Formats: sequence, C-alpha cells, structure tokens
Amino acid sequence: MKILGSYLCGAWSTGGATAGTLVNPATEEVLAEVRGAGSLGPAVAHARDRGGPALRGLTYAARGQVLAAMAKVIHGAREELIALAVANGGNTRGDAKFDIDGAAGTLAHYAELGARLGERRLLADGEPIQVGRTARMAGQHVWAPRPGVAVFVNAFNFPAWGIAEKAACALLAGMPVIAKPASATALVAHRLAELWVEAGCLPEGALQLLCGPAGDLLDHLRGPDVLSFTGSSDTARVLRGHPVVVAESVRVNVEADSLNAAVLGPDVELSSETGQLFLVDVVRDMTQKTGQKCTAIRRVMVPAARADEVCDAIRDRLAAIAVGDPAREDVRMGPVATAAQRRDVLAGIARLAEATASVHGGLGEVTPVGVPAGKGFFVGPVLRRTDDAAGCDALHDREVFGPVSTIAAYGGGAAEAAALVARGAGGLVASAYSDDRAWVTGFVAEAAGWNGRLYLGSQKMAAQSPGPGTALPHLLHGGPGRAGGGEELGGVRGVERYLQRCALEGDASVLKALVE
Repeated sequence: MKILGSYLCGAWSTGGATAGTLVNPATEEVLAEVRGAGSLGPAVAHARDRGGPALRGLTYAARGQVLAAMAKVIHGAREELIALAVANGGNTRGDAKFDIDGAAGTLAHYAELGARLGERRLLADGEPIQVGRTARMAGQHVWAPRPGVAVFVNAFNFPAWGIAEKAACALLAGMPVIAKPASATALVAHRLAELWVEAGCLPEGALQLLCGPAGDLLDHLRGPDVLSFTGSSDTARVLRGHPVVVAESVRVNVEADSLNAAVLGPDVELSSETGQLFLVDVVRDMTQKTGQKCTAIRRVMVPAARADEVCDAIRDRLAAIAVGDPAREDVRMGPVATAAQRRDVLAGIARLAEATASVHGGLGEVTPVGVPAGKGFFVGPVLRRTDDAAGCDALHDREVFGPVSTIAAYGGGAAEAAALVARGAGGLVASAYSDDRAWVTGFVAEAAGWNGRLYLGSQKMAAQSPGPGTALPHLLHGGPGRAGGGEELGGVRGVERYLQRCALEGDASVLKALVE
C-alpha cells in the first residue's frame, strides 16, 4: 500500500494513524492512504524561520527563476502526472492535461512577471504624493513582503493547478507556503511536491506539503499570515470563524460556490459563429472534468423564442458523449471524484427535478463504458429546463457540482438577463454571447458588480476564445458574495494578496530610490 507522506520541516514523514484512503473513482480500486501528521507548530515555525527569510532575501527576478524551475519540472514529468490524474481523479486524458498544463502555464506566467519586476524588493503602489510645502517632502505607497506563512487548503478537483496558482503568487511575493491538498485526490499534488524537492527548486522551508487532516495547523497562524481556501461555502465559514483566525486578524482569501451563468443575446442565431461558440462553451463546461470546475456553467439563460432550439442542440451534443472509464480513448467524460461527491450531485439533481423539466439525462442515470457493473462514481450529463427563470428558486439557490446545467427562458432584455445572473448572489464568471454592442454594454453595466469576471463571446473573438471555464493567470479569478469574496491570479494583483501595503513618508529622493 502506497502511503502519501507529508513534506514538513525539510523531511518526508508518513505520520501516525491512517486518516483516509485514495481510490480510482472509476473502478474503486484502492491506490494509497494518508495519515495524520501530529502537531503542525514546528512546520509553521520552519516556514517562518527558514523559508520566509530565504525568499525575502531574493529579488522578484530571482523568485521568478524559482517559479520557472518549478514549471520546467512539471513539463518534464507531464506524462507521469497525467497518468496519476486519470487514475486518482477520474479525469480523461484531456481533463488531466487541462489541470497539469494549467499548473505549468500559471507558474511560467508568474516567472515572466518576476523577470519584468526585476531586481526590486518593494513595489510602488501608485505615484509619489507631495505631502509637504515643497515636493521634497513626499509620500509613497508601496507593497512589501508580509513576514508570515501562506497556508493553502485546496479543493479536490484541481490538485495540480490549485496548488500552482496559489503558490505562484505567494512565492513571488516572498511568502513561504504550506499546502494541504484535498486527501481524496492528493496523488498528483504529492508527486508534484516530490518532484520539486528532488529537483531542489526551492529554498529550504519555502514549500511544505501536508497530506491528510489539517489537524492543529490553523492554531499556529498569526497576523502576518494568509489563509487561502478553495471549496464549499460551509467549510469557508468554519475557517473564517476559527478562533485564532478571528483573534489574530489573519487575512483569508476564499474561492467558494458559484452558480455561473451563460446568457445568449437575442440577436444571436445558433447557426452563427457566436451561436456555435455558445453551444461549444456550454457543452464543454458541463462535461469537462465531469462538471467539477468552479467556473463551470450551471445556469443557461436563453431568449424564450430560442429555448426549444437551444435545448435540442445541446441535447444532441450531450447524447454523443461517451461516459465511462477515463483511461479509454473513446470516453469523453469520467466519474466524479468520490462516492460522497456522487451522492451530493444526485441529491442536487433531485432538488432541481422538483422545479424543472428534463431535457437530457433524467436524474443522472448512466451505464458507463468499460467499467464493471456497479463500480465507479458515475453521473451522466444532465440538462434541465425551466420556462420561469425568475420564479425558479432552485435554479439560483444551490450549485450542483457536477455535469449538470439548466436552460432558463428569459425575455431577451439586457437588464433582465443581468438581474437573473445576480440571483446567483455572486459568481466567479458569467458569460454573455452577443454581437449587439448596445445590448452588451447594458448587460455589463448591470452584471459586473455581481461577478469576478465577465466573458463576452462574439463573432470577432470566437476563433481565439479559451472559453469562460478557463481561469487565465492574466485575469482575476474570484468573485463576490456566494463565490467567497476572494481574488486570485490577475497578474500582479494576485501577488498583492500576499503583500502588505505600507505608506512611506519622507524625502522624495529616498522614496524614489526605494522603489526603483
């Protein structure tokens, strides 16, 4: 039996009693186990005493070189990591590549950002401000490294990308990292850490990995630390309310639930390039990673006059998708990650079914290809429909984290569409498909305040589009309200989450020299 050790205080340890097992979600074969790690106070101290000073002693350019080396390691082990993602995550090869390549690409992006920031250790925040009688006396806001530890509690769905997108920003900012991947799919994150340690990519104490329960980790946090979490709103509330987090005013960054919406504008014919982009994006987001993406489209708003046409088009595409063992080349969609996840998805479908009509997939029943009868955590793609978008509370109240979307008919107006999107109470991303600039302008004005990102699909960008489900390192990833209120990525904006803004006041020439 493979035991996933934790890398703490510069050494690998298998810890104590068994705390959980990892399985292949297609076959239910046991792959590995994780164990408890005991008190984590020494690991936090190791990060503060060794990793923090080592990272803060480097310039941005030097930290960027660390990230470049980490990305290179991922490229070198790409096939091995893809195989682990297929076995432990229920990913098809395409889904696994999405995760692994996303991790490498994000690290590479921030490596390039570090090179551009150069030999600085402080970043200017805005222009100098005259605060005295003459320009000699000035003020300058700067971003400085926080003398703390970045603790990551990551979700099960992106074990590689999830750790890389957070670590890229924190390490570039000069903060050491303790990452706790979700136990159920920790094989990829564990192997990544092994590879980085073997390659000697990072200074001692800059990156530690905790496999298994979080234990007393949060008990050791202090004011300069950052706690970054991806997962459910329920867990986010528990973390935010932890007595030490509250007492020490620990900075918390959360990415949580999100009822992401796609809106079809009234001007779009489905046969047009914009219409085809809309269909491709909806079906991809329903089925990629078996719908287990925080950015996946859950609500599909379409003009009432096109609702039947859209239902028919998406149903035909979903019917062609083979569900089964993701290791098979003919399979397009694998299982969800865990038995608990399957129960939760099926319960969510049942709740939707009380208020919506079935278009495709019923209640998620499916006979998977290449899997022994009764094995695996499979849910088929499910498309539901309501002709009362405003009155269907089930559509807007709870995310079903699986291959499930609902078509909702609306009147066609931009303000109405934005109001329906807002019923999700805060989202990571909403997408709108239209070539009518006046309609798009009206939609953006009303919808932007409810979403971290708006994806505007049109004929002119269709050929270059990565789709709304891809979180780009250049743009912010996060959202208000239900989505957690956090921000990640976005170039230097993601780095700022791990920096401290400080106002400097003094001789203008001294201030200028500090940020050059």
